[in-house]
Amino acid sequence: MVNALTLALLLTLALLLLPSSRLSLATSPPQQDPETPITRYQQYLRFNTAHPNPNYTAPVSFLTSLAQSLGLKTQTLEFISNKPTLLITWQGSNPSLPSLLFNSHLDSVPAEPSKWTHPPFSATLTPEGKIFARGAQDDKCIAIQYLEAIRNLKARNFVPTRTLHISFVPDEEIGGIDGADKFVKSKEFKDLDVGFVLDEGLASVNDEFRVFYADRSPWNLIIKAKGVPGHGSRMYDNGAMENLMDSIEVINRFRDSQFDIVKAGKAANSEVISVNPVFLKAGIPSPTGFVMNMQPSEAEAGFDLRLPPTADPDPMKKRIAEEWAPAVRNMTYEIIEKGPLRDYMGRPLMTATDDSNPWWSVFKQAIAAAGGKLAKPEILRSTTDARFMRQLGIPTFGFSPMTNTPVLSHDHNEFLKDTIFLKGIEVYEHIIHALSSFEEANSI
Repeated sequence: MVNALTLALLLTLALLLLPSSRLSLATSPPQQDPETPITRYQQYLRFNTAHPNPNYTAPVSFLTSLAQSLGLKTQTLEFISNKPTLLITWQGSNPSLPSLLFNSHLDSVPAEPSKWTHPPFSATLTPEGKIFARGAQDDKCIAIQYLEAIRNLKARNFVPTRTLHISFVPDEEIGGIDGADKFVKSKEFKDLDVGFVLDEGLASVNDEFRVFYADRSPWNLIIKAKGVPGHGSRMYDNGAMENLMDSIEVINRFRDSQFDIVKAGKAANSEVISVNPVFLKAGIPSPTGFVMNMQPSEAEAGFDLRLPPTADPDPMKKRIAEEWAPAVRNMTYEIIEKGPLRDYMGRPLMTATDDSNPWWSVFKQAIAAAGGKLAKPEILRSTTDARFMRQLGIPTFGFSPMTNTPVLSHDHNEFLKDTIFLKGIEVYEHIIHALSSFEEANSI
């Protein structure tokens, strides 16, 4: 007969003889590594850098810490108070060669939390692998991918021939005037001797990576009309509202003509001049709304114009002056050009995507080496900081390695899948390796 003590000893021996994997499963669940590319991406996404009050201090500190942990040189520049530009440098073995610059912006557009399935600055990772956050695509993904790619290359003891710089700039989402524009005009930028730039792009809904060789330039157009006020029952010529409505009709006909070209498949959306109304101000306010029996003496409308680099701005200005806001109808207008249309030599702001640009071949080969495919190069329909680099004549491409992903920049529920994010790191490893090892293009 087995006594109680003997039985206890036998049970203890049986437990000790169990496979270690079964024992650990029963006693201690596996711990997830808190420091991974995904978790670092999530940390960066949680900084609220949305306008009108972006938090720049915390993310700059975070990125500085990441860079210094990789042995990279960091420098914070402040051309405008409280609007820092972070510059990170990986020194090449031949610093006499023109350097590379990979750019990203710190800020993001606002988000409406009530319209999101997850809080926009929570960086929630769902079971399906989707990471929801404002800036997930535009463009905090590339900021972390740059650094993670360098981490992996350093782990393999790779040393770049060319020096690589990474810039994190403020205010891109509101025009970049206090960000990239100030940076590229600075002595600090000139001293970098940049020969080639990569900036942000857009997601691709299929398995081809998109690359952008130009941006459209934005014009803010404000048209004002004046006229004699009158009773709401009268019909007479040259009232402020009447003149403004006539202008809107003319502008809409131009818009339709450009849109017809796109619908007919003769040009992409980004290759035509787009114009969209964005605000209308008129009427005499009253405690209950507006005075309904009085025609106002002033009316105003705002329009967002986007011009491709192939467009001639002079005929566009002539059209505005003579057809859209003619002075003979008591109309005035203001054009706010938010960035250049031509480079320092008067050439359209476009980067060549043929053999005349040696960087193009190297970039294409790097994408192929990463197992990717490039779609036909495009003009970006919107605007990025790339235009400031192109203005100096520096070859610049817009590129964000996101395939099979809906384009959600500035949209509700912006997200990026974890697998797409991780693949992007691998793509940048190939790009950095190829571009920084290329020695033939020695000047702009």
